[in-house]
Amino acid sequence: MFKGHPRGLIVAFFSNMGERFGFYTMIAILVLFLQAKYNLSAEAASGYYSWFYYAIYALALFGGILADSTNKYKLVILCGIVIMFTGYGVLAIPGMPLHITLIGLFVIAFGNGLFKGNLQAVVGQMYDDPKYAKVRDTAFMIFYMGINVGAFFAPFAANGIRNWFLRTQGFAHDGSLPAMCHAYLDGRMTDGASIANLEGLASKVSSMAVAGTDQLKEFATNYIAAFSKGYNYAFALAAGAMVISLLVYVIFNKQLPTKAKIVAEKKDRDSGYQKIANLPSILIGSTLIAVTAAVFHFAFNQFALGMAMGLFFGFIAFIFKTSTHEEKPKVVALVLVFGVVVFFWMSFHQNGLTQTFFARDYTVKEVGPIFNIFFNLDSMLALIGCIAGLVLLIFKKKPVHKAIGLAMFLGLGALTYYIVSGYQIMNPIAPEIFQSFNPLFIVVLTFPVMALFTWLRNRNSEPSTPRKIGIGMVIAAIGFVIMLVGSLHLVAPKLLASANMTEWGRVSPSWLISSYLILTIAELFLSPMGISFASKVSPPRFQGLMQGGWLLATATGNKLLFVGGFFWEKIELWQLWAIFVVCCLLSAAFIFSIMKRLEKATS
Repeated sequence: MFKGHPRGLIVAFFSNMGERFGFYTMIAILVLFLQAKYNLSAEAASGYYSWFYYAIYALALFGGILADSTNKYKLVILCGIVIMFTGYGVLAIPGMPLHITLIGLFVIAFGNGLFKGNLQAVVGQMYDDPKYAKVRDTAFMIFYMGINVGAFFAPFAANGIRNWFLRTQGFAHDGSLPAMCHAYLDGRMTDGASIANLEGLASKVSSMAVAGTDQLKEFATNYIAAFSKGYNYAFALAAGAMVISLLVYVIFNKQLPTKAKIVAEKKDRDSGYQKIANLPSILIGSTLIAVTAAVFHFAFNQFALGMAMGLFFGFIAFIFKTSTHEEKPKVVALVLVFGVVVFFWMSFHQNGLTQTFFARDYTVKEVGPIFNIFFNLDSMLALIGCIAGLVLLIFKKKPVHKAIGLAMFLGLGALTYYIVSGYQIMNPIAPEIFQSFNPLFIVVLTFPVMALFTWLRNRNSEPSTPRKIGIGMVIAAIGFVIMLVGSLHLVAPKLLASANMTEWGRVSPSWLISSYLILTIAELFLSPMGISFASKVSPPRFQGLMQGGWLLATATGNKLLFVGGFFWEKIELWQLWAIFVVCCLLSAAFIFSIMKRLEKATS
């Protein structure tokens, strides 16, 4: 996999993988934790979630400026890892009030801003060497796969820690119970049938029957506390992952390039530095103002959203002002792509928000043995190994590789059968596990997509990087069409908000899994290609800054995540998904309309 690439790619791969494991352990449960612990509405939880996701990426602009102005890319990355560890430590402390949790999230976002974009910039620097230039896109796909190896295990880890703690308190997991418990404690649950339904679910997840007002009140209080504290321990696991990432980075970072900021000709450099002299203070100040508004929120949500959008357009204005005449065509191409990816990330990152709500509220709570393979880590890994053995058996030519493939196929296939034979007729599943499918599909599909691009490249037919991005937008629209079709005839979320509603339709997990599959293909066409495009087209003196600009565009899309939460309890489900279908199709139409300009910038 790493053959033909510089050794530093391995270090970046594993450093990023550890950090992403911690991040996705946290992100898999964040919105569920906010609602379970603090009794937030979908709209309020979406607001906090979108602000956090915004800050994660917006602060990469600050990190890029800091690294570019000091040339200390590796030191800035190291500081980011340490700061993120501190933030996860704050979240791991049980019983913290909401404002302390928000401060912890801000600390994580700040550290991530120092880490994420600059690690991407360092990877790009390795491929500025003409020896490696032709495999730049492939390198970023491998790097991107490292993100998703960590992300695949994260939801299972978060779910396992939470369920373990629930068991220590004498409870089992039911994702719908925290909201019902809050409704009962707040006096919003008054219907006799709803109370009886709560008593039945409480008795099912408890070690003893729950009946009567006093017992039900005690159960509701204890269950919310145990549920929330289980998530705190999952956040502690994320902090532990940061320690591993830190060790890998500290021990092996000498393999990464220690490279001063690349500059153009001396006259451009001198005039460029003069033009950019006041840029860091302006952008840093704007960034900190915007993120501080996000942390403390939120009485003036529209004003704060305006500041977030203002920072994005302010970045565009200043990068135009500080670029030279020769740099402007490349800057224009990057800015146009940045505008498109805003709408991709607004849609794609619904997987941690409205699609997680869908998993919790509309997907069946139990599945049969075959489906349960994909919700259990043991059976999932055994099946993946079995399929990998089959691939070796079919596609490798050497007898030793075929023998290994046959042994894997038979042995791990038998193990899969053994594990599945021990499952019950119906097996409970947790909503956060759905977030493992996207990284799983990334890991599984990265090599086939890379092989496709290589096959096309060898025939001089590989789509350009901008064209791959446009294709990705079309594929993303198809992913939300699946959600739209699967949501037809389902009851509207606003009706579920009624505390006295006890039964409603639930659908097969296949709708969400299919949507994640298509959206993952879209992501492979767009995200690593976008990072590669930014590293390839960026003017030399703006390497870190333009990676920060890519992440700022991602941040702006993430701030718009609140659109999903805002409409969740206001319109029909199919109408919600239609919003994202339209956004993706319009973005694709735009990028294809400017394709010649984008392709010219990469030539």
